[in-house]
This record gives sequence, C-alpha cells and structure tokens, in this order.
Amino acid sequence: MFVYTTKVHKTKLAAGVTLLLALVVGVVIFWTARSGPEPEQTPDADTNDSRITFLAQFGWNVNAEPVQAQSVTVPSTEDSEVYSRYNELQRSQGYDLTPYAGKQVMRYLYEILNYPDATEPVYATLLVYDGKIIGGDVTNTAPEGKMHGFALPK
Repeated sequence: MFVYTTKVHKTKLAAGVTLLLALVVGVVIFWTARSGPEPEQTPDADTNDSRITFLAQFGWNVNAEPVQAQSVTVPSTEDSEVYSRYNELQRSQGYDLTPYAGKQVMRYLYEILNYPDATEPVYATLLVYDGKIIGGDVTNTAPEGKMHGFALPK
C-alpha cells in the first residue's frame, strides 16, 4: 500500500479558494450580462400604436404622438461612464445595448400623463432597432427627478 501526504499552507489554500470563487462569480456575471432578450423576442414597435401599447403594459398613459422621433447611434464603446450606467439600467430590465454598438436606432420620446406626483414633464424613451424595442427608460425632468426603467415607481 502506498500513502502520499502533503502539507498545504493556509494562505495557499485561501488563495486557491478565492481564485475559484472569483472565477465562478465572473462566469455568472458574464452569463447574465448576455441574457437580455434577443431582437426576435422583443416587443414589436414598428407602429406608433404598438409603442403606446408597450408603454401601457407598465401602466403608463402617454400622449398619442411622440414628442420626438429621431435616429441616434448607440455608442461603440463602454469606455464612457454615462453609457455604462445607462446600459446597466437596460440590463436590469432585460435589455442590452452591446449588440447594437455603432448602429443607428430610432429613439421615440413620449410624454407620460399619469406619472405619480409629477411636478414637471416626465418622458418615456423607447429605443427601436429593426422594428423591435431594444431598450429605453422613464425620465422625470423635475430637479429632483430620476431616470429609471419602464416599471412604475413604488
């Protein structure tokens, strides 16, 4: 019979466990960041009515026509802190702008008529690529207002 023993230092064991844990966390973060809806699974937004219907599912009543409709380019890099934070907002609601980097998308801006306790205009922004919603937000323009996802604030 052959017996092999080894002595492992606590610091090396702790370093190995930490490295393994970091690897697992990295894989989980990578996997969840890529899990936004695919364009064919995103809601249709090729008509004004379909965009209004999309916003209505979150409880928003909006003006029948967008305040603004314009073509914008999704930044091609996440080096910008503003873009990174905005894309994190998108990821938190199941979207991801990364696949659209450098592409032209339509940006539709609708005024929300039923935002709770609004003192200034509140707008819903929809980003549309190839007739599909790929992201967006709700922005309260009051001085203390905030930007958040499509869901009604609690």
